[in-house]
Amino acid sequence: MAGQGLDASFGWLASLSSIMHASAAFKIFAALSSLLVVYYIHSRISERVLNNYQSSDPWVSENELVLLTGGNGGIGKQIMQDLSERGVRVVILDIQRPTAKLPKNVVFYETDITSAASLSEVAASIRKTQGDPTIIVNNAGVFHHGSILEKSESELRRTFDVNTISHFLIMKEFLPGLICRNKGHVITMASIASFVAVGEMVDYCCSKASALAFHEGLRQELKFWYDAPNVRTSIVHPLWVKTPMIKGFTEYQAEFGQELMSPKVVSQAVLEHIFERKSGQIVLPRHLRVAGSLRAFPLWLQEPVRSFFSKVVRRVRDVRIPGKS
Repeated sequence: MAGQGLDASFGWLASLSSIMHASAAFKIFAALSSLLVVYYIHSRISERVLNNYQSSDPWVSENELVLLTGGNGGIGKQIMQDLSERGVRVVILDIQRPTAKLPKNVVFYETDITSAASLSEVAASIRKTQGDPTIIVNNAGVFHHGSILEKSESELRRTFDVNTISHFLIMKEFLPGLICRNKGHVITMASIASFVAVGEMVDYCCSKASALAFHEGLRQELKFWYDAPNVRTSIVHPLWVKTPMIKGFTEYQAEFGQELMSPKVVSQAVLEHIFERKSGQIVLPRHLRVAGSLRAFPLWLQEPVRSFFSKVVRRVRDVRIPGKS
């Protein structure tokens, strides 16, 4: 009889434990489901706000002309190829000539996008022979290794001229056409560096933070200065992308140790926004989208993030330039 009582007690405890585990699992499931619902609602509201509550006409490739800076290498070359394969006409502005034959629907103009005079001359030719661009992708970018004290004046100016100033010069030539039609898209290629300042990349980080400010300010002027709320604006913040620009890191992968994205990942995200005609902020890889809120974090949380990336860069430097402090 005593044994039966113990068995009953243990059975009751086992049942209670099962109920508690099931209840805990249900609570976790409910919490995760609630977070997903909140995230979905947040995403939809953000999308509506960023698109100024305006709907867009369906995408028709034959009616579009994409102006792409820096389209002969890295991310830009991938964007050009993917657009071309989808039947979209592309105009490349680049100071470097193509290394291979371009598709039939792609045209190249050798251009110094940091020169207003060069852009003015090329823009007139584009409008005359190709028409007015409907999509503008400010993709061109440069990066130089070196600390603040090591960078030359020419390197500093080149970084800001290409990564920031060129965006303004491009807009001065081609934005009026978008405003006139109240239709089109301006895409800004920025970086995770817009949010995180890293040693030996300070000028680059500053230029990409400036690109973010450019993007945000452009949206405001389109709405309140030029009454063109249907012109879309998107900005892209990739982390590490396997391109020649970061060859100085990727050649030392053992010390670098960072996961690399292919240009294809970035291109696909850009094309999604182009074809769906939607404004937005794209952080890649997507699981790092919280990076956009980094500066809202407490300073004691921000600093370890900056320190992490600075230590990565420092490790690579110590191997790339042995004996240099």
